[in-house]
Amino acid sequence: MGLAKVWVRTFTDGLIRADRIIELSAHPAPALSGKTAHWLVDATLAVSIGSGTGEGLNISALHRTLIQTRAEPVGALEAFAQLLARLHDSDPAGVVTARVGDSAGADTAGHVEFTFTRFADAGDTTSAGDHVLG
Repeated sequence: MGLAKVWVRTFTDGLIRADRIIELSAHPAPALSGKTAHWLVDATLAVSIGSGTGEGLNISALHRTLIQTRAEPVGALEAFAQLLARLHDSDPAGVVTARVGDSAGADTAGHVEFTFTRFADAGDTTSAGDHVLG
C-alpha cells in the first residue's frame, strides 16, 4: 500500500509522484512588474537539486507549485494532507488536482479544493487520448 501510483498535477510542471512529497507549504509571492501579489501552495520533493559557480555548489530541495491563489489558502495544506492520508491505505491509482474555488464552482480567492481522479482500466495498452482528465 502507499502512494506510488498516485500522481499530483503541478501548476506548470506536469505530474509528480505523491510518495515523493516530503513537505507542503504555502507562502506569499511578491507583486512583480505588472502582476499582483499572490500565494503559492508548494510541495517539496525528496530530491535535491544543485547549481554552481566557480566558487561552489548550491544544493537545495526541489519545490513544485501545486496552485496559485489571490488570497491566503487557509486550510489548503491540511486538506491535501488529509486526502493523501485517506488514499494511502486504499492502494489507489490516479491523479490529484488542485483548483481554486469550491465544488459549487464559486471562485473564492483563497479556497483550494483537491480532487482525486482514478485511472480508468485501459487494459495493457494506453494512449494520450485515453487520459484526458476533465
